[in-house]
Amino acid sequence: MSTLYEATATAWGGRDGRVSSSDDRVDLSLSIPRGMGGDDGPGTNPEQLFAAGYAACFHSALKAIARAQKVDVTDSAVSVTVGVTGGLSQGIDLAVTIEAQLPGVDEQVARGLLDAAHQTCPYSRATRGNVRQDVRLVSDED
Repeated sequence: MSTLYEATATAWGGRDGRVSSSDDRVDLSLSIPRGMGGDDGPGTNPEQLFAAGYAACFHSALKAIARAQKVDVTDSAVSVTVGVTGGLSQGIDLAVTIEAQLPGVDEQVARGLLDAAHQTCPYSRATRGNVRQDVRLVSDED
């Protein structure tokens, strides 16, 4: 299979350092969150970066599926929460919650779109079976 696109990033200093992409579009300081024993400094962290990438990827998959089915999801939004679970003794894992808002879309249609997006999103495919995933349809009242 041919590669459509590649991205490369390099980290210095681990969770308390810096990360940069090879094209310099990403160049960020990293800080360890207080909940993980850090000082909660001003930098971002790997979980925030993963959540941002997953949300953008899932939303793109959702929009592509909706476009193919001729469903208007213009005002849709996708949020991804990445949790760190476990500990050093039992192992550290990730857990992902995907929440999508699809205003004006019938609930049954919306759930079908979410299921299809979850089957096609590269992040969902890459983590399936390795990361606990929960996909939720939410309204703006939630």
